[in-house]
Parts: sequence; C-alpha cells; structure tokens
Amino acid sequence: MQAVRVIRAVLGLDRATVIEEVDLESDGTVVVRVRPRKGMPLRCGRCRREAPGYDQGSGPRRWRGLDWGALQMVIEACAPRVDCLFCGPTVIAVPWARHNARHTYEFDQTVAWLARFASRSMVRELMRIAWETVGSIISRVMADAIVNNDSRFDNVRRIGIDDVSYRKGHKYLVVIYNHDTGTLLWVGQDRKKTTLGQFFAILGEERCKKITLVSADGADWISDMVWLNCPKAKLCLDPYHLVTWVNKAVDQLRGRLRRAAQRDKSQNLAGLYSDSRWVVLKDPSRLSEEQKQTLAELTKLNTPLLKAYLLKEKLRQILAQGGVERIPLFNLWLAWALRSRIPEMVDLARRMRRYSTDIANTLRYGLTNGPVEGLNSRVRQIITTARGFRSVDALMAMLRLGLGPHRPSLPRRLART
Repeated sequence: MQAVRVIRAVLGLDRATVIEEVDLESDGTVVVRVRPRKGMPLRCGRCRREAPGYDQGSGPRRWRGLDWGALQMVIEACAPRVDCLFCGPTVIAVPWARHNARHTYEFDQTVAWLARFASRSMVRELMRIAWETVGSIISRVMADAIVNNDSRFDNVRRIGIDDVSYRKGHKYLVVIYNHDTGTLLWVGQDRKKTTLGQFFAILGEERCKKITLVSADGADWISDMVWLNCPKAKLCLDPYHLVTWVNKAVDQLRGRLRRAAQRDKSQNLAGLYSDSRWVVLKDPSRLSEEQKQTLAELTKLNTPLLKAYLLKEKLRQILAQGGVERIPLFNLWLAWALRSRIPEMVDLARRMRRYSTDIANTLRYGLTNGPVEGLNSRVRQIITTARGFRSVDALMAMLRLGLGPHRPSLPRRLART
C-alpha cells in the first residue's frame, strides 16, 4: 500500500482513481494501470456533462506522465465511450488528462513552462517528446487558460496595433498590445482589415465603446477599422514613424540634388551631397567631428537640403517634447513646410496634414507605439529561440504563452517565502 501511495503522489492521481497494477516494461517504462472508482459518474470528454455509457471504445489507452528520475511513467486505462446528448458518442473524460491528449495535465503544464525559457529542441530532448508535440501541448494549455480565465479583455482602455513579419514572403502577424497591463492582448494572421475585424468581433461592441486611445503607425487598414468599431477611441500616430517619414523625404531630396550636381558636372558639390547622407539623418548630438564639418559646409552653401534638415530637426524637437502646447507649434511647422518650395517637403506636409488630428492626439496624450515595437522585438526573439515554426498557429500559441497575461507555472509548486 505504501508503494501505491507513492505512485499516486508521483502521478498526481486523486482518490477517485484506483491503481490496479504497476508494471515495469523491458524499455524501462513504468506502466500504471488504473480504473475509476466504482459509482463514479461517466462524463463526456468534450463538454464534461454526465452521460450514459455507449460502448467499450477501442480498448485501453495510455497517457504519458512526468518522468520519475530516468524512468518514463505511463498511465493505462480503458477508454469507453458515452452517448452525450450534445456531443454524440465520445470517449469518457479522465481526471488526469485533457480530451484527445496523450499526456497528463502536469506533463502539459511542465512542457508549457519550459517552452517559455528554452528552445523547442531543448524541451524535446529533456521531455523525450517529438518536436511537433511541443507546439501541440502549448496550443492546448493556452486554449484552456483562455477559456477558464478569459479576463484579458476586461477594462481594456488603451491599445497599440502593429504588424510584425514572421517569415519571408511578406508573411505578417497583427499584434495588439494592452498599454495598461504591458502584455500581448491578441495576435492574428495577415495584416488586413478582416484580421483586425476578428479582434473587434471577439472584443464585442460594448467593450469596443470603452476603448479611449489607440496607437498605430498610420496604416489605413488600421485607422479605418478603429474608426468603424471604436466610436469613442482617439487614434495616436506614432512619432517614430513620423520621424521616419521626414527622414525619407530629406534623403530623397539629398539624392535628387546629388544627381543634379552630377549632371552639371559639379563634382565637389556632388561629393558633398554624397558625404552628407548620414549627417542630415542623424541626431546632431551624435555627429562625429568630420560629420560636423560636413554640416558646416552645407550651412555655408545654404542649399535646399539645409532648409529640409532644419525642418526635420524642428519636427523632431516638437515630437520629442510633446504636450498640448506643442500642437500650435506643429501647425506652424506644417505651414513652414508647405511654403518651403521643396517638393519633397511639400508632399510630406500634405501627407501629415491628413493625419493632423491623430498627430495632435499623440502630442496631447503622449501615447506612442514604442512598447509595441519592443513587443515585436520579443516576437522575433521567440521565433529565433524556437528555431522556427512549422505552423503559424503554433507560433501564435507560443506568443500568447510568452507575452500574454496567462503565464503557466510548474505543477504542485509552492510559492517561495
């Protein structure tokens, strides 16, 4: 009896399960044959409702448990079927494992915990399971966590939306970040309106109305869906992308002026424009002595590139400082850029004028997509650590595991005091 109690404790079996026999096979696997205690009600494996018996099924089944030292532990039990009113003929529910799983709850929990900190290859070797099985276990654990404790959408007020590439060939994921909790709120496949529509459909009309601020990068597919689903939300355009836009305009101007100087056979001026590429794009405080000299030469020439550079720096200062008092300064900047007579800067100002309300929201509320960009870096790190994913569903389950609010713990571990 003492040995039975030890085996029961090792596998985490409750008193409703009777251990009939323990056998050691030639390959070192410990097989524990069990049955439910007499009088226990039969339940459907899918919906867990009580149901009458149907047949004896296809014979005994085995479930892998946590190893006992170097020995593999396996639970073996008969798997009769019940005639469920809602699910039809279904294998009975067992207290130690999920439906259609071949591993115990504790085995799945341990694998999911390990997958947060180690590569899937390492988890495969340590737990002695197939590489694909790691992804299947993660998907099961996270699906149960979401169903049993789906509080992640409660009190959602400020979100960030962005896309991240996960594979060559323009394969993207849409990630939605909760600014208030600092966790991944939702992830979906493909950067398009229908994907974002799935998130808002899950969120529901009432919770969508409670969203007040949304940070994004200015993509039309994001702004259109936010406007359609979140009537009270104010869109904040990320300052990083605004600076990227102005840097691109300045670089296009520099390239045009360099090509014009080459056509005029003004080699010195063409060389100066060539050398000034990073001078006009970098933060002035980070310029080297040589780059400062190049900037001084541009200042003496007073070319359109210098005016564009000053416009770029003024916008960067407005966005960096933020605040409601910066909104009139941004409007003055728009007027300055529109009157600059520099085609690249005029086009940029017209583009920004279309987003002037979103930019004003950014200055007023100080909400940026910086945390979301940091989340994207962690997404790429997870992909690298896992050595790739064969299916996008396994990748999304891994992201929910590592970046979402639900964090699995090791089974039967007491908190440290």
